[in-house]
Amino acid sequence: MSTNERDLIVGGQAVIEGVMMRTPNAYAIAVRKADGTIVNTAAVLPKWSDKAPILKLPILRGGAVLMQSMGLGIKALNYSASEAFEEAQEAEAAEVQIALTPAVIEGEGDFAGITGGVPGLFPIAKQKRSKDELKKGGTAAAASSIVFALIFNVLLFVAAPLLLTNVIFVAAGWANTPANSTSVNTPAAGTPAAAPETAVRRTWNSVRGYLHPVRPTVGFNLIDGMIRMSFFLIMIVGFSLLKDIRRVFEYHGAEHKTVFTWEKGLDLTVANARPQPRQHPRCGTSFLMVVMLVSILLFSVIKFDSLLFNFLVRIVLIPVVAGLSYEIIRLSARKEGGVFFKVITKPGVWLQNVTTKEPDDLQLEVAILALKESLKLEPKTGEPELALLS
Repeated sequence: MSTNERDLIVGGQAVIEGVMMRTPNAYAIAVRKADGTIVNTAAVLPKWSDKAPILKLPILRGGAVLMQSMGLGIKALNYSASEAFEEAQEAEAAEVQIALTPAVIEGEGDFAGITGGVPGLFPIAKQKRSKDELKKGGTAAAASSIVFALIFNVLLFVAAPLLLTNVIFVAAGWANTPANSTSVNTPAAGTPAAAPETAVRRTWNSVRGYLHPVRPTVGFNLIDGMIRMSFFLIMIVGFSLLKDIRRVFEYHGAEHKTVFTWEKGLDLTVANARPQPRQHPRCGTSFLMVVMLVSILLFSVIKFDSLLFNFLVRIVLIPVVAGLSYEIIRLSARKEGGVFFKVITKPGVWLQNVTTKEPDDLQLEVAILALKESLKLEPKTGEPELALLS
């Protein structure tokens, strides 16, 4: 194995009964079917930065990597579902069935190899698809899945935390409340008494009071971020109790062990991968922690007195938050032994005790095959040992 090839930063994502592995210029997906056989597909990644050089710029490149990782991650999940559920699909009608699958979409890109992550539920179609569809892009299916996922996750991780934080601040008296609703109904001197306030109107006035816009501060955004992270943790811990999701988390552990094996310069074998840690500092969970910190600071600077505007600015600035977080991880990862890198990745490493489980040898075999297949499509920069890529 040449030194240049060992410099390749690899990463991946656990899928249904398999693993997607990504190298700087290619990816491969390996899935174990119900009969025990392993199927795989691989393809070269398109270079967005070649078609749009502006995507090489700092911050913008982070957003581009994130979007590419999302698209690739959802296609990988669909491919794995298609192969893993093949027998069940053939026994069912031809109608499309959709299952919401919890995931942290990860991918380590060709710009710097740093993981991007998006938490949430992603729609997976349980209908057999042609393998060629994945290689050709599956643009329409992937686009619709991404739109659905974005809307769902925006509601769960942006709108709900913002509204809850606003209610908390109003209820606790930490923000200026609107004029008392009773003053609106108090008749002026010399005028007839107003009609009694109905229960519906009292309820509506109460709701309006709690939705009175609070100008975000660092404390406001800190609570908002904590609520958002709590939603994520509850979702992840809850799904970890399900048998099928536990299998995905075991493949997540297999992916990390395989990446560690590669990074340590060891032969890609099950024996070498088995003793490696299953918690990796470049996992998407570490990225998510940085995203939360960046969003707290950014939304404390860019803020409005309108609840709607504060919601919209959180949507509009998602690419900026992702790009800034990407740059922070990218810079800190250059000195992985540094204190800063260890501090910002430590919460994500702790969380991986939930999102990864100890894999068995059969799952390690799948992850290793995926990495080998992806490496075969990498441009050769030296004289790599062919045995590693067999």
